[in-house]
Amino acid sequence: MNMPSILTADCAANLEAQPQCSEILELLRSPNLGVLFQPIISMHTAEIIGYEGLIRGPSSSLLHAPPTLFKMARACGVVDEMEYLCRKTLLEAFSKMGGQGKLFLNVSPDVLLRHVIHSDVTIQEIRHLGLEPQQIIIEITENAPTVDYQQLREAVIHYRGLGFEIAIDDLGEGFSGLRLWSELHPGYVKIDMHFIQGINLDPIKLQFVRSIQEIARKAGALVIAEGIENEGELIAVRDIGIAFGQGYHIAKPNPYLSWAIPPEVHTVLAENSILKQARKSTVTVEKLVQEVAFVTPDHINDEVYERFEENPALNSIPVVLNGHPIGLIGRHNMVDRFARPYRRELYGKRSCQLFMDTSPLVVDKSVGLHELSELILQSEPHHLSIGFVITDSGKYLGMASGHDLLRLVTRMQIDAARYANPLTLLPGNVPLNEHIDNLLDNSLPFVACYFDLDNFKAFNDVYGYQKGDEVIQMTGNLLKNMCDPEFDFLGHIGGDDFILLFQNTDWESRCQQLLEKFGEVAPLLYHQEDREQGGIHIENRQGEKVFHPIVSLSIGAVTVEAGRFHSYHEVSAVAAVAKKLAKKMPGNSLFIERRSPETVAASAAIVLTDN
Repeated sequence: MNMPSILTADCAANLEAQPQCSEILELLRSPNLGVLFQPIISMHTAEIIGYEGLIRGPSSSLLHAPPTLFKMARACGVVDEMEYLCRKTLLEAFSKMGGQGKLFLNVSPDVLLRHVIHSDVTIQEIRHLGLEPQQIIIEITENAPTVDYQQLREAVIHYRGLGFEIAIDDLGEGFSGLRLWSELHPGYVKIDMHFIQGINLDPIKLQFVRSIQEIARKAGALVIAEGIENEGELIAVRDIGIAFGQGYHIAKPNPYLSWAIPPEVHTVLAENSILKQARKSTVTVEKLVQEVAFVTPDHINDEVYERFEENPALNSIPVVLNGHPIGLIGRHNMVDRFARPYRRELYGKRSCQLFMDTSPLVVDKSVGLHELSELILQSEPHHLSIGFVITDSGKYLGMASGHDLLRLVTRMQIDAARYANPLTLLPGNVPLNEHIDNLLDNSLPFVACYFDLDNFKAFNDVYGYQKGDEVIQMTGNLLKNMCDPEFDFLGHIGGDDFILLFQNTDWESRCQQLLEKFGEVAPLLYHQEDREQGGIHIENRQGEKVFHPIVSLSIGAVTVEAGRFHSYHEVSAVAAVAKKLAKKMPGNSLFIERRSPETVAASAAIVLTDN
């Protein structure tokens, strides 16, 4: 992000000695660059949050395309000067057009390293244009095969200290994107457009982007999806929970700042995304947030030590720079260091960064407790005692400890056990009804599926209650295996009855797969003779032999849209009607309630009266 002089006399002489560099020399002497700005929008609010600044060489030249321009500049040994010229041109244009929001500027890592010492000049020039460093995102482009990660990390910390934010570009392409991510802890991660284009049609791309989003959530980073070119891709990116989007379907690059996006994009983003719905009904790290006053690198070690002495209950203190956590100082480490001879005299007046853990455990407030537990188990043991930092979209929010997590998880487990079905240990009626009401209160659409076994009583009477319990447990396990625990809620409401609340859009295909699987395993529960005849004969009260087919599974499904129902009582009644209609169908069956709301309400009223 430096602003050195463009072309020195020695540099010009060197270029003049290379005939192949004549165009580059001319461009540096008489700048003729085109600027374009492509909006980046929030996938949650459909608002433009900033722009990526793009450069084009002279239209009549082979250097028009950016890859060719920078490749030639690097070959001629003037990549620093060319990148400076491009940034200067973009900043001036952005300022002239009254630029609001963020401006993403591409910077090569080696260029960033070479000019850290010029950062004060950078700040002056940016402010002279009426802009602030907080508006500028340094977008590190991965175009060099070798990088000194330690030096790059130190440079990034330096620029963050000046107010700039950091992004890494084109994750998934190039030499070492994931390594850059782990080393630099950027606030933004841009996914290469290859993985976005066709994501709605390619399950591998979909899984890749989902994985990146999960890592970003845990790392406190925000993901930007590049290259969104149609509505299908926009919907897929939205439903994964990606924070920001960019692409031709939203807005093409323009030489001016666009202040609006197409109405159809607004419409799509206004719809409830699946991931957003799931999070609203999931206990997250936000429940653990404790307010702990942070320190900055300007604080000295003596001041931090005094904080620990004044508050014996204080276990750790976060170090925050421009709102972003950069480290954590643990009580034990600080006291141990200062207890040694002359340490306080030597280091007491130095920056608290000296004793901080530069790789603390940092999680976003939206991370689920289960994810956090796994993260702590996989991390270094000291994170359990020293605690972890909680962020909100990358900004410091508060702290929590392993003890806080253990206490909350234990309380939740006790509550869950109190209402769990003892046979399957699945949630019973109380948590199920609370979950339904929570979804209804938040106007979140879902699908309620009522699962019931057919001919189960006959099986239980012939084979005994122990075998009957095994059938119920098997059914519960099959249902658990078909669930996505992040999106769906499975309850066992008694006997052989289960309720599954789907928030995934592929619920119908998963139900059909479950019925096929159940049809394969159910006959194996019977003796060979009963299997061969397709069921069992039982004598009724009149002494007559009655044939009962092999146990099957019936599913009644009800689509619950916003405003259609007002309480779990209504949902339960309509689901019971759908289940009864499913049981009238032979064998393993799925009945989907597609009737009008008035007809459904009338049927449900009958069920409520019968009960």
